[in-house]
Amino acid sequence: MHEVWARGDAYGFFMGRWSRRVAASFVPWLGVPPGRRWLDAGCGTGALSAAVLAAADPAEVTGVDPAEGFIGHARAQIADARARFEVGDATSLSSPADRFDAVVSGLVLNFVPEPARAVAEFARVAAPGATVAAYVWDYAEGMAMLRYFWDAATVLDPAAATLDEGARFPLCRPERLGELWTGTGLSGVVVESIEVPTVFADFDDYWTPFLGGQGPAPGYVMALAEDHRTALRDTLRRRLPTGPDGSIALTARGWAVRGYA
Repeated sequence: MHEVWARGDAYGFFMGRWSRRVAASFVPWLGVPPGRRWLDAGCGTGALSAAVLAAADPAEVTGVDPAEGFIGHARAQIADARARFEVGDATSLSSPADRFDAVVSGLVLNFVPEPARAVAEFARVAAPGATVAAYVWDYAEGMAMLRYFWDAATVLDPAAATLDEGARFPLCRPERLGELWTGTGLSGVVVESIEVPTVFADFDDYWTPFLGGQGPAPGYVMALAEDHRTALRDTLRRRLPTGPDGSIALTARGWAVRGYA
């Protein structure tokens, strides 16, 4: 496995600009009233926590993530006194039961070894009637920047298909997300799509973030020999839809799920 989760700046350059856009749509969709206590489980670099602070007027936001580098990045980027970030595991939260009015998780559950255990923890720390919600990328079909990447990678290296998130992560489909929430005993479960534009200024704007090594695809790129990496880059350059001005206009779709404790 080529996944690396350590450098918040590199991950932010690769995926953060798009995850921030999804978070900005996700938070209003929840309809959580102002003055509530939020938990951001698997907060990463803090994109979702920042969206909560900006749009939901919370009393407090607690972000938890197992990667110390990501927590450090979130602390450095978000100075709001209502927010605090700590190292922790989504499947074994340190918070007491019934602690939060909203428990959310952004782009994380596909990477949790036991997602059902994590959602059970979300429900445990949620107060009665609290919102419990999450979103994941639609790696199978809707995340175009990665779909182009893995399709090109497997042309050159058929073994790369085993690393493709679309094949590895069944939770990137709406049916499985809904089943996970209802199976945990949450009520009023709804699953909806969130789609955002991902427009790259030119090919370098698309390719360079893959050289940061953070996440499955960048980890795969940086594990390649130099000649293979060059071949992959050139294959992608030929395949990506490029406009007359050199820009590459793609879209990214996520699936969002919400329910109530």
